[in-house]
Amino acid sequence: MIGLAGVLLALGALIWLAYRGVSVLLLGPVMALVAAVFAADTPLMASYTQVFMPAAGAFVVQFFPLFLLGAVFGKLMDDSGAAEAIAQGIVRRLGGQRAILAVVLACAVLTYGGVSLFVVAFAVYPIAVALFRQADIPKRLIPATIALGAFTFTMTALPGTPAIQNAIPMPFFGTTPFAAPGLGLVAAVVMFGLGQAWLARQAARAKAAGEGYGAHDDRPAAFDKDRRELSAGAGFDATLIAPEAPPRGLPPFALALAPIVVVIVLNYLLSAHVIPALDTAYLAEPRFGATTLDSVRGVWAIIGSLTVAGGLLVALCWRRFGDLKRTLDDGANASVMPIFNTASLVGFGAVIAALPAFERLVGFVEQLGGGNPLVSLALAVNLLAGITGSASGGMSIALQALGAQYVELGAAAGIAPEVLHRVTTVATGGLDSLPHNGAVVTLLGICGLTHRQAYKDIFMVAVAFPIAALVLVVTLATLFGAF
Repeated sequence: MIGLAGVLLALGALIWLAYRGVSVLLLGPVMALVAAVFAADTPLMASYTQVFMPAAGAFVVQFFPLFLLGAVFGKLMDDSGAAEAIAQGIVRRLGGQRAILAVVLACAVLTYGGVSLFVVAFAVYPIAVALFRQADIPKRLIPATIALGAFTFTMTALPGTPAIQNAIPMPFFGTTPFAAPGLGLVAAVVMFGLGQAWLARQAARAKAAGEGYGAHDDRPAAFDKDRRELSAGAGFDATLIAPEAPPRGLPPFALALAPIVVVIVLNYLLSAHVIPALDTAYLAEPRFGATTLDSVRGVWAIIGSLTVAGGLLVALCWRRFGDLKRTLDDGANASVMPIFNTASLVGFGAVIAALPAFERLVGFVEQLGGGNPLVSLALAVNLLAGITGSASGGMSIALQALGAQYVELGAAAGIAPEVLHRVTTVATGGLDSLPHNGAVVTLLGICGLTHRQAYKDIFMVAVAFPIAALVLVVTLATLFGAF
C-alpha cells in the first residue's frame, strides 16, 4: 500500500506541477524517483540510470526522425506562406458565413498533412479572428474551433495521418499509419460531426442572447514577452515557430496544397506497396537490430513522405523563403524540446512500470476491462494520457509497459494488431486534453483567453466527443473486428 501511495503521489504531483508550468523534462525524472522512494527494495540511482534513461533514450532513438522532419516541414509550410494560403483558400471557398466550419477544415487539412498543431494555431488564429469578428461569433469559441480541427480526428483517427500519435503504436503492433481505416473513419466522423454541431449550437445560442464577438485585444498572447513561459509548459519554443513577420505574398492555393497531398498519398504508397516489395532480409542481422520489416515500415513511410514533401515545398517556393537556412535551423531546433519532454514522460512511465505497486494498477485496469483487452487497453491509454497531460506521453508509457502483454492478449482473443493500433491512437485523444495539457495552455495563450472563458467548449470537442468516439470504436471492434 505504501508503494501504491507513492505512485499516486508522484502522478498527482506531476499533474499539479505541470499545470503550474513546470517543465516535464525536469518533472519526469524527479517524480519517478519520488515514486521509487516509497517502494521497498528499489535503489534510486539504479532506477534512474538503468531504467529511466534507457527507456527515455530508446524513445529518442526510435522517433527522433519523425519529430525532426515534422517540425522542419511545419516550419517550411509556415515561412513559405503555404499554411496561411491553405487556410485562406478554404475560407474563401466556404465563405465567411461558415466561419466555424472554415476554421475547422483549415486546421484539419494542415494537421492531416503533417503540419505541427502549434504552427497551425499560429497560422490560423489571425484568420479565425477576422472571420469570427465579421460573423459576430464570440471569440471564446475560437480555441475550441482550432482544437476540433487540430487536436482531435486528424491527430488520432484519420487513417494515414503522420501525427506522432499514429506513429508510436506501429513498432509495437507491426502496423502502418493506415491501420484499421474503417474504424478510424468512423471515429473521425463522430468527433467532427459532434464537435461541429456543438460549436454551431453554441454560436447560435450566443447570437440569440446578443453576446457578439466581444471587446478583445486580438494580438496573439504568445508573441508577447511571456511567450517563453507559455512554451515551457507546452514543451516547445514558440519563438522558433512563430512568424516574425507575414510572408511577402502567398503562394497559390493549389501550389500550397501540393506538399500536403504528397504527404498523404506517398505515405500510403510507401507503407502499403513500395516498402513491402523491398528485399529487407538484412533487418534480421544483429547490426540492424535483429528486427522485422513490420516493425519499421510505418516509420520509414512517414520519414519518406515528409522528406519528399519538404523537398517539393522548397523547390516550389524557393523564392518565398527569406532565409532558408534559418527556416531549416529553426525547424530542427523546434523539434528538440517536444521529443525530450515526451521521452522524459516515457522514462517516468518505465520507472513506474518497474515498481511492484504497478502490478496492482494493471490488475485494477484489467478488472475494469471485464476481460476485454480492447476495453482495458483503451482505459489504460486514456488514463495515462490524462495523468501526463500528453497524448504521445501517455500512449508511450502504456505501450512501453504493457504493449507486449496486449499483443499476446489480442492474439489469444483473435484481435488483429491493426485494431489494437487504432484503439490505442483513438484512446490518446480524450483525457489528454484536460486543463493541464500543454497544447491547451498554449492555444489559450495564443488566443489571449483564459480557461474560465474558453475551456468548457474545448472540453466538449477535445475530451467528451473523442471519448464517445472511443466507446463506439471499441464496441464496433469487439463486434466486427477490423474494417
